[in-house]
Amino acid sequence: MRASRPYRSLLGALLIPGACGLAFAAQAENIRATYSVSIIGLPIGTATALGALDPQHYKIDIDVRLTGIASLVSSAKGAATASGAIGRAGVVPAAYANTTANSYETRTIRMAMGGRAVHGLDISPPFVDPVGRVPLTEANKRNILDPVSALVMNVPAGQPLSGPAACDRRIPVFDGFARYDVKLSYLRSQDVQVRGYSGPVAVCAARYVPIAGHRPAAKATQYMSDNRQMEVWLAPVERAHAVVPLRISIMTMAGMLLVEGTEFTILPTQAAGTN
Repeated sequence: MRASRPYRSLLGALLIPGACGLAFAAQAENIRATYSVSIIGLPIGTATALGALDPQHYKIDIDVRLTGIASLVSSAKGAATASGAIGRAGVVPAAYANTTANSYETRTIRMAMGGRAVHGLDISPPFVDPVGRVPLTEANKRNILDPVSALVMNVPAGQPLSGPAACDRRIPVFDGFARYDVKLSYLRSQDVQVRGYSGPVAVCAARYVPIAGHRPAAKATQYMSDNRQMEVWLAPVERAHAVVPLRISIMTMAGMLLVEGTEFTILPTQAAGTN
């Protein structure tokens, strides 16, 4: 099963170890989240996210695997990791790596970043440029977030973590191949209950806005650009005063794709020294 790039791009930006020498502040939070992945109600995979966040730094590891019926036709799996700083202006990535594998190919993407710009990029094996692709420029690699760092959304001080400030934002993402924005807007706050968490989440409408690296003529690109049936539920991370996705729903040309948290656990931990 091979999802078209706009679906994988958006999902990665809302969901998918760089060693950065981060000195963590006094109090951090460890996050463990597990997700079920389904399409038209049929389970097709699981995802696990492990993160460490404090008011200044973050590190997140994600693992995705196909299960159930999907595993009978494909052995696809993926892992991604990112780390960086959290400042007044938002998330500042330092390192990102992503490996995807299926029965016929394994690809690894590594990015080194600073000042929200890409300083080094290695893709092995390299992507083949499709005909009709919008060219990437160096400007497309500046003022961006990688797909995993895009999951960490800080909220201005004094603003509630389940209110409009949690949602209302435009997230600039570069995944090594394509540059696109994810535009979130506030819909409502609602209470949820999953293993490890009971309380309010911010429910956001999501839009996919392609910038470069995509094929405008591709049916999937056109469909996703016009797609109004996408939502993200954001759960609070109190000490970091940030939010992260708990539930993602995307209407695809094959039906509703749902990534839904089955566990969301936050444990405070005393972080000492340099990681």
